[in-house]
Amino acid sequence: MPGGGGVDAIRELSRRGSRARVLVLTTYDTDSDTIPAIEAGATGYLLKDAPREELFTGVRAAARGRTVLSPAVASRLVSAVRAPAGPGNEPLSARERAVLVLVARGTSNREIARELFISEATVKTHLAHIYGKLGAKDRAAAVAVAYDRGILG
Repeated sequence: MPGGGGVDAIRELSRRGSRARVLVLTTYDTDSDTIPAIEAGATGYLLKDAPREELFTGVRAAARGRTVLSPAVASRLVSAVRAPAGPGNEPLSARERAVLVLVARGTSNREIARELFISEATVKTHLAHIYGKLGAKDRAAAVAVAYDRGILG
């Protein structure tokens, strides 16, 4: 989204006291996507591959102020509550996820920096944060952990 992301827009609506109900419709169902949207004030979170009738039902329910979550998202949220974030289990930022996606593709730090318009030093900083948040020691371990946790894939 130009000028910010969906979570920023949801947060701004909440800050302004808007009575709008926000139902996020997306392809992303990882904790690092869903939790910030819900914390920002989203009424619900559905995946684009949901059956048509589920989408219609979700829109109607959200309009009435009911919380709407796809089964996959609900399951992830329950897991997140049962295992709160801590060392080795913290959510990645959007930029960290972008770096990790490129790492998983075998992209070098220099190429990542060029693609994301950041310095190589910043890439290395993001990698250090990723390793800490995932409890990984290197690139390969970070990618493996990310696939295991559904962050990538």
